[in-house]
Amino acid sequence: MTKAIVVGAGIGGLVTAVALRRVGVEVEVYERASEPRVSGTGLSIMSNAVAALRGHGIELALEDRGRAIETFHLNTFDGRPIRAVPVKSIGERLGAPSVCVHRADLQAALLEAAGDCPIEVGAEATGYTADGDGVRVDFADGRTARGDVLIGADGFHSAVRGQLVGPETPRDAGYLCWLATVPFRHRALPAGHVGHYWGRGSRFGLVDIGHGRVYWWGTSDVPVWDGGKEQVLRAYDGWAEEVRAAIAATPADAIVGLAARDRPFLRRWGDGPVTLLGDAAHPMLTSLGQGAGMAVEDGVVLARCLAGTADPRRALRRYEDERRARTRQVVRASRALSRFEQAGPPGARLVRDTSFRWMPEPLLRRLNESALTFPATTGTRNT
Repeated sequence: MTKAIVVGAGIGGLVTAVALRRVGVEVEVYERASEPRVSGTGLSIMSNAVAALRGHGIELALEDRGRAIETFHLNTFDGRPIRAVPVKSIGERLGAPSVCVHRADLQAALLEAAGDCPIEVGAEATGYTADGDGVRVDFADGRTARGDVLIGADGFHSAVRGQLVGPETPRDAGYLCWLATVPFRHRALPAGHVGHYWGRGSRFGLVDIGHGRVYWWGTSDVPVWDGGKEQVLRAYDGWAEEVRAAIAATPADAIVGLAARDRPFLRRWGDGPVTLLGDAAHPMLTSLGQGAGMAVEDGVVLARCLAGTADPRRALRRYEDERRARTRQVVRASRALSRFEQAGPPGARLVRDTSFRWMPEPLLRRLNESALTFPATTGTRNT
């Protein structure tokens, strides 16, 4: 039986552990935090990721834990409609909804699905050594782990990626993001609604994640955040009433601020018995809401490639080959959409709003379906 060491117990790491165990791979998970993360804000598991999970026999009851998207509207900063995006009807055609959920609820569902899978916490990976028998992983506290393969699912600051490719400089998108989840109800936010608001060098999103909670995010070209709620309120002065109300209802210490950034796309994700997955392999900006979805797809495809294989190293290369084009396209599209939506100059904003308002419906559907469709995989071929 193949044994996999998974470094990282986030969304990608846990999906991978669950998926691998379903195809008979022995798994050990190591997480640098003192416990698997149960905090955070909201995220979306779009139709492609739901289809990937279901196709692998993984049912997480996401619609009970979060809220399926019923309506998705693009608006001007002050709430005037630009365009409705047919996310629900695309999901109906694909046979899988898009669901918005709190990260902690998704994490809890994955931990339940992982069952008795060994998960060791407080285990900060410091390096690995590959040899003819597999790979050994070393941790800061002196622990070691050995397996046939090592899967680096340890996020944006991946230690596994750091050893694999060497020092890198993150790619800054030039704006800040604010994130929060808060109990909130408003007439402009019906059940299952997602609303995006576009301003000048700034955006805002209101997302129903179920159970009376809203996940909101904002972006701004301001160079730094002073850590205060007042700066966030000032950034959205004059915006739609529901935007201001959501910020006002949020405790200051519930707002998370971070710089928007990704990394240049890697042509090589692995070597020998080592590979990368999720944000460790292909971190992306958030404009398409596909960061978690790509990690889910990665985990399912990796499991299919490793299922019953006699040559796990070759299976890792096949996984990387299957995922490279898909994730490169989503990384590029996320960055391009980010630049387009974050438009500052008046002319650029006019082009942005007009192009979406008058985009032919078939083109709008086709662009969204390309991201929301889990591609057929050939990873079931065993070697």
